[in-house]
Amino acid sequence: MKKVFFGITGAIFIALSVWLGGYFYKKSKKDPVVYKTEKPFTKTIIKKSVATGSIVPRREVQVKPQVSGIIEELYVEAGEKVTKGQMIARVRVVQNLDGKNRDLLGLNSAQSNLQNAQINYNNAKIEHDRNKKLYEQKVISQQEFNRFKLDLNVRQQAVDAAKDNLKLTQQGALQRAGNIANSVYSTVDGILLDVPVRVGSSVIERNNFNEGTTIAVVADMNNLVFEGKIDESEVGKIKEGMDLDLTIGAIENKVFKAKLEYISPKGKTEEGAIKFDIRAKLLLNEKDKLRAGYSANADIVLAKKVKVLAIKEKLLQFEKSKTKGGKDKPYVEVEVSKQKFKRVDLKTGISDGINIEVVKGVKKTDKIKVPPQKKPKK
Repeated sequence: MKKVFFGITGAIFIALSVWLGGYFYKKSKKDPVVYKTEKPFTKTIIKKSVATGSIVPRREVQVKPQVSGIIEELYVEAGEKVTKGQMIARVRVVQNLDGKNRDLLGLNSAQSNLQNAQINYNNAKIEHDRNKKLYEQKVISQQEFNRFKLDLNVRQQAVDAAKDNLKLTQQGALQRAGNIANSVYSTVDGILLDVPVRVGSSVIERNNFNEGTTIAVVADMNNLVFEGKIDESEVGKIKEGMDLDLTIGAIENKVFKAKLEYISPKGKTEEGAIKFDIRAKLLLNEKDKLRAGYSANADIVLAKKVKVLAIKEKLLQFEKSKTKGGKDKPYVEVEVSKQKFKRVDLKTGISDGINIEVVKGVKKTDKIKVPPQKKPKK
């Protein structure tokens, strides 16, 4: 009985040892690493920089009144087309007491000047007529008579000037007294973007101490520009005349062309970064209809290569330069047989951040090893 028991125990022990041995052997044996490969391909690569901004009219004019007062009539609404010289509104002038007193003093002064000029003219006319008879009788010379004739002409001009001054003073007084409405006209052709006032609104004239009240905003919507900002790290890569591809948030699946025409010579600090203003002219078709104020992103084309041999940038590996300040050498590993690779040095061209041009080193039929991605350090 004991023999049977020990035999069964021994058999179980041997079987368990064999199973454990096989289990640990399988655990210790690692699967071979199989690297993925990718082939080069033909692609158009565009290297670009990005700027953010908005679409605005190149010419936008704020129409302001020449006098202070109250809007009596409005003849237009926002969105309408207007022409240069078209009447937009009428302003009824409201005068204060000081203004009335100044106008009275001005009128009295102008009338007094006219009376004095008329008296001087009358005296000069008497002297002229008297000396004309003496000249005809050859009592005085022509040179002496010309002196009286010239004086009469001068006095006549003084009378005319005094009359004009009185007329202007009277007209200005009437306007400021509210007896004459001041008409406001558009100064340019365009579309009314905004009419921020209403009938009955008070408005202030534009002067050295006040910008005045805006009655209307007129813009030429046929001449739009992109105004944006670009980071200081990118501004050194761009120059006037470069092409821009604009994407507008409000218009999907369409790219608009533009031409860079201005780069600010001075940067501005915004949110801790230096930004430079840029401006580009939009190259629109007749069918393109844009509104002022659209937000837009501009892709500035720095370089472009059409249908060149390229690979994914993730396939590149780099050998550190042995010299201080030198550039690392790019290379890839090309498959020579199944899962066996050799190093091939590359000469690269432009990159768009995902794909990079291959100038020399590999062919379109080569299979390039996808290097394992390094896990980020925690």
